[in-house]
Amino acid sequence: MSNALKQLSLTKIAITLVITAIVIRLFTLGFFPLMDTTEARYGEMARIMAETGNWVTPMFDYDVPFWGKPPLFTWMSASGIKLFGLNELAVRLPHLLAGGFVLFIVGLLAYSITPSRSTADRKQEAWLAAGILATTTTFIVVTGAVMTDTALTLGITLSMAAFWLNYKNKSALWGHLFFIGLTVGMLAKGPLALVLIGVSLFIWALFNKTWAGMFRRLPWKTGIPLFLATSLPWYMIAEYSSPGFLNYFIVGEHVKRFLVSGWQGDLYGTAHKEIKGTIWIFAIVSALPWTPIFIYQWIKSLQITKRTETETETQAKQDDDTTELSYTSFLWAWLLAPLLLFTFSGNILSSYVMPCLPAFALLMVTYQRNNPLSSKVYKTGFITPILILLVAILLRTEVTGKQSEKGLMQTWSEQAQNNELIYIDKRPFSAQFYSRGVAVERKEKLEVAVQGITKDTYFVTLKSTESELLITSLPQCKIIEEAKKRILVFCSAT
Repeated sequence: MSNALKQLSLTKIAITLVITAIVIRLFTLGFFPLMDTTEARYGEMARIMAETGNWVTPMFDYDVPFWGKPPLFTWMSASGIKLFGLNELAVRLPHLLAGGFVLFIVGLLAYSITPSRSTADRKQEAWLAAGILATTTTFIVVTGAVMTDTALTLGITLSMAAFWLNYKNKSALWGHLFFIGLTVGMLAKGPLALVLIGVSLFIWALFNKTWAGMFRRLPWKTGIPLFLATSLPWYMIAEYSSPGFLNYFIVGEHVKRFLVSGWQGDLYGTAHKEIKGTIWIFAIVSALPWTPIFIYQWIKSLQITKRTETETETQAKQDDDTTELSYTSFLWAWLLAPLLLFTFSGNILSSYVMPCLPAFALLMVTYQRNNPLSSKVYKTGFITPILILLVAILLRTEVTGKQSEKGLMQTWSEQAQNNELIYIDKRPFSAQFYSRGVAVERKEKLEVAVQGITKDTYFVTLKSTESELLITSLPQCKIIEEAKKRILVFCSAT
């Protein structure tokens, strides 16, 4: 009776973790503006796609094709805009839904992995895996953001889960879903998805010596044509529509960006220069608040395995251990592949850890099965939804260092009547998004730009004592509103 209550308690905690994380993240989607640069840049690309109807090539700006990523993330946000209008909720919601699919797949895999256990135990493990994943720091942040990583994680998670379920119990459905996952990955981030999945399976097969079984199980004859038919058409059409795309994307983004730290060939910004090996630090932080518990459970599992090998010699137990070891090593291969690959890259972001996190959550559930911890330990997960809510409040009140031009653009839109909007020196992506593409950029001084206007014009320039003095010296100009970094100025042509 006591054990049943403990299991019920842990199940309730896990369900509450999932619901709390999803509800709070859903609430925060429209609570704060798109921040420069990543979210605002990708949000603006989705806005242009929805406006122009060009669903083939994402556009960095009007008439400037974006060759840096495949279009899946842009399709997602642009579809949100078409359905719900131009707002933060619309561009973020599809990414949260993709994250929800990841949680479902992870829960399904956890539920299916031990058919010999009771239904209650399997449900507990499914909810616990989803609860842990939903409350890891990077997962809860990225799934509600306009980024490429959630779609990539969905593709990799689908392929890896489908591979294992097909491997253990050959199924035409799961075998073909493996190839559908490859397609999702290819349309989310390109060949990198194939590399990450391939490295994971290579490590696992090398460790378990299951090359023949691995290849024999997958439906290659029908799976490969399915993959090619669902992924290659866009690449061919994209190259035809925008010649040069494949060379930049394949060679530049997948070779030079990976090997050359601070790669200077980036057409759309600057490469993210980090010390090689930083991905491991990102991994430790990204998995918080679960990292200490995971390390503890991993160490305990090593001790338990060593003791079991010493004490147990029955064939049945050895067979069970072999199955458990194979699954655990599969999850470790899934977890380690992105970290090992990005160890040798200096151009990385913390979000690159995202594809590891489903395996991380599943490993924690496996360790919990073999070395149960008190259900109270898993209440730790409530930390991240609460922190997300606090951060969202800070972003809304502009307390953090993150910036958005939403406030200035709202003031401009309320006052402007077919007036030009010119950003002096630099135009942030959020200005493009919130002005609906009206804002333009000029690399000249304000006093020079003012002299050339032929109609009433709004300018935005960096905030400083010097710029404020300059504006007061221009009789046709006046300050309309001030933000933290910039000021909105109205200048009359007369």
